Amino acid sequence: MTLAILRTGFRALRRDRAAFVLSFVVPIAFFTIFGIIFGGQHVDMTPRVSVIVVDEDQSAGSHRLVQGLLREGSLNAFTHPPRKQDGPALPEYTAGSAEAAVKGGDAPAAVIIPKGFAEHPIDLRPDDRAKPIQILHDSSDPVAARLVAGMLQKTIMTAMPEAMAGEGMRYFEVAAGGLTPEQHGRIDRMMSAWRARLNAGDSGNGGDRGPFAESGFAKLSVRDVVGEKKQSPMISFYAAGIGVMFLLFTTSSAGGTLLDEAESGALDRVLSSRVSMTKLLIGKLIFCALLASTQLTVMFLWGAAVFHLDLFSHLPGFVVMTAATSIAVASFGMLLAGLSRTRAQLAAISTLLILTMSAMGGSMFPRFLMPALMQKLGLLTFNAWAIDGYTKVFWRDEAVTHLFPQVAALVGGGLALFLLARHFAKRWEHS
Repeated sequence: MTLAILRTGFRALRRDRAAFVLSFVVPIAFFTIFGIIFGGQHVDMTPRVSVIVVDEDQSAGSHRLVQGLLREGSLNAFTHPPRKQDGPALPEYTAGSAEAAVKGGDAPAAVIIPKGFAEHPIDLRPDDRAKPIQILHDSSDPVAARLVAGMLQKTIMTAMPEAMAGEGMRYFEVAAGGLTPEQHGRIDRMMSAWRARLNAGDSGNGGDRGPFAESGFAKLSVRDVVGEKKQSPMISFYAAGIGVMFLLFTTSSAGGTLLDEAESGALDRVLSSRVSMTKLLIGKLIFCALLASTQLTVMFLWGAAVFHLDLFSHLPGFVVMTAATSIAVASFGMLLAGLSRTRAQLAAISTLLILTMSAMGGSMFPRFLMPALMQKLGLLTFNAWAIDGYTKVFWRDEAVTHLFPQVAALVGGGLALFLLARHFAKRWEHS
């Protein structure tokens, strides 16, 4: 009897495709995605933080620091804007252009090495003359500033060992009440040997890194240049990410009414009238888009009422992004309905695709913390483009004209999916 019950249960599971997908395919898909995001512990899988480097000091010491940052494996450091294909080389960043680039989202952080830095590179006393290195930060990426600060401290110690040692000896001499001529001679010989190694091309980055390699003596100043005056800076990010994920579920369910109508015979009666399949799908698309727009509006209104999201000063950008996102997700729902044969099949397919898209596209985990490959793959989803667009509107306060890439991807992708849905809907015309 027990064996018969077991056989019956497994046969039912095999027939129920939705239950089978939820039991085996969805967990494996999620395990794979999050394994790629979190499982790569070697250097190649660790996401590198992009950082702009500006050298206002233009000294030998600051030049070695810049070269050390450019070689640092954890950073994607650069001193020039990326060169366009077949275009001329662009000038180096300045403090002003670097700040504008961080505000525009070209990099999450910028390092400004001040003039006079090499004269006093470390800070050991409150009244010290050392000038702080400034880190300009986009606080929508909470990891970048911390990582850049840590790598900067490390690189200062490893790329400028003779400067660190010289400053340290001067501090020690003041604290100890002076050194003897013999002690000065030994220090000078040590410094000469270090300079000889540097001139020979040994930056000290590896091997014997000097006595201050693990310390943090450099004076740093971190300033948020994006989002510093916002009360709830990340609310728009979460509203967009969670909102789009549930919009996909809503529109796939709404699109499934086509399957209900086909099964009940109502679809045949509608098509036998003057309504064509194209007009019917357009009507369904408009309904799903309006439903999605209403859902997103309620989500952001709740964010404005409860979490102080600055919605009303960003209405133009919000309207544009909401319209584009609604068209995309509505077309997605139409396509799933065209691909599915039954409601159960629609539930299985939609669950697998929507959860996978949401994981890859940033609805569940921020894309900027993912490996570079996953960030690129995320652009295959509507979630990523919608989140990027809403981030431009609410976080970076960018103009509506700057939303063209996101709107084009969402609307263009939506129209392509609608054409595919129309193609698969031919089976109802011939049935």
